[in-house]
Amino acid sequence: MGLLSWLILLPFLTALAVVCVPARRWMMIRWIALAGTGLHLILTGIATFRFWGLAMPDVASMKTATLMKLYLVEQVPWFQTLGIQYHVGVDGISMAMVILTSIIIFTGVLASWNVKERTKEFFVLLLTLVTGVFGVFLSFDLFLFFMFYEVAVLPMYLLIGIWGTGPKEYAAMKLTLMLLVGSAFILVGILALYHASGLHTFDLTRLAQVSYSTDLQYWVFPMLFVGFGVLGALYPFHTWSPDGHASAPTAVSMLHAGVLMKLGGYGALRIAVYLLPDGAKDWGLFFMALTTINILYGSFGAIVQKDLKYFTAYSSVSHCGFVLFGVAALNLMGVKGAVIQMFSHGIMTGLFFGLIGMVYGRTHTRMINEMGGLAKVMPWLAVCFYVGGLASLGLPGFSGFVAESHVFLGGFFGNPWTNAVAMKTLTVIATLSIVVTAVYVLRGLARVFQGPIENHHFLELTDATLTEKISTGVLVATLAFAGIMPWFLIDLIESSIMPIINRLHATGTMVAFY
Repeated sequence: MGLLSWLILLPFLTALAVVCVPARRWMMIRWIALAGTGLHLILTGIATFRFWGLAMPDVASMKTATLMKLYLVEQVPWFQTLGIQYHVGVDGISMAMVILTSIIIFTGVLASWNVKERTKEFFVLLLTLVTGVFGVFLSFDLFLFFMFYEVAVLPMYLLIGIWGTGPKEYAAMKLTLMLLVGSAFILVGILALYHASGLHTFDLTRLAQVSYSTDLQYWVFPMLFVGFGVLGALYPFHTWSPDGHASAPTAVSMLHAGVLMKLGGYGALRIAVYLLPDGAKDWGLFFMALTTINILYGSFGAIVQKDLKYFTAYSSVSHCGFVLFGVAALNLMGVKGAVIQMFSHGIMTGLFFGLIGMVYGRTHTRMINEMGGLAKVMPWLAVCFYVGGLASLGLPGFSGFVAESHVFLGGFFGNPWTNAVAMKTLTVIATLSIVVTAVYVLRGLARVFQGPIENHHFLELTDATLTEKISTGVLVATLAFAGIMPWFLIDLIESSIMPIINRLHATGTMVAFY
């Protein structure tokens, strides 16, 4: 039991502790969940400092490496006859995602402080879900990775179906079925790599040493990219996302948009691009085109929404498009921007959905045209909303600017194996979303928080409570920190991205193993 195992197991152990508490002791349940996630945040800080101390001396050597280097590794045989093992470790990319998830679940528990319906079951499922998320980010055995991936996805059905709002049964079923179809693509792709390697192992670090045939890469890469892209809201497989976001309860929306959708971009980069570089070269431009549609479709979809949650959900589709766009750019700048965008969008969307839940809990409406002037009675929530909005439209000084500038520069820089004119054209088209985003964000915020209060009942509303201020304050501070001092995040991830880029540039004869 090393530090990384504790990062995976602590949410599950917290869920077990909640199970042992009688359902009527709802306040104790909340405090146990908060204590568990708070301790996890502390352990994440310790893991980050330990990783930093171990990884920084290796930065120079990683600039020319073609194989990733893991730290804090724990490796134990599990099913040896099938080549399955418990193999967890961390590099800069996964460390950034663990930090993101730990922040989101801690603030999500605070944002769910007022959940009264079946409180015990809600927190058990929420903590089980996040156990799967941590497992995905720390697993380097593909069987273990896929197992945790399913643990992260399946509790969403119950969390939305029971505690959601609106057409929650429809949204929960649609989300689950579409994500399971994506999982089927991923499973087939993983089994193809397992069989074709000839190594009888699911170990990602060993599979990376295999040179798969060009033909195999050509059909397995799109299967994996689409499989992960379904969770990353890749067009045209994105339709589950707005309905899922809009129907989910507050903390679930925060985790769903802030963390779960990042599993798609993470898996596409970690498995599809890293293991199948030739397939990535063949399909990169095609997926850049699809993600460009993502970016514009989400932006124009958000601008016509009247429901505040749908407004943010379509915005999330657009911003997740930046992640996959950067991955498909297949160069250092684009991939670096994709990872930064995963972190930035996770914090930003977690903040947005948390705030929407707090506003809805007071006004009992999510319709934008029924609001107005709320800044007069909710100054704290209004300021936090504006900070999130400015980060969303890419204002310098916030993490959104750092992420989007890297992604767009990656598109302009191009790569040696993709048509430069086509890449630049797609990038120019994608940059139009900046204007559209500014329009819908500023107009939406003005309609909700500025002007006179037309509904006189809103004059009696109160501002954020202490737990809500802590939750939103942590997220706002993280957005500002990542924007003002982006070097921390860039230094954390850059050396881990270099092996992926170096493998794309590597040459040699592909050897068939199937």
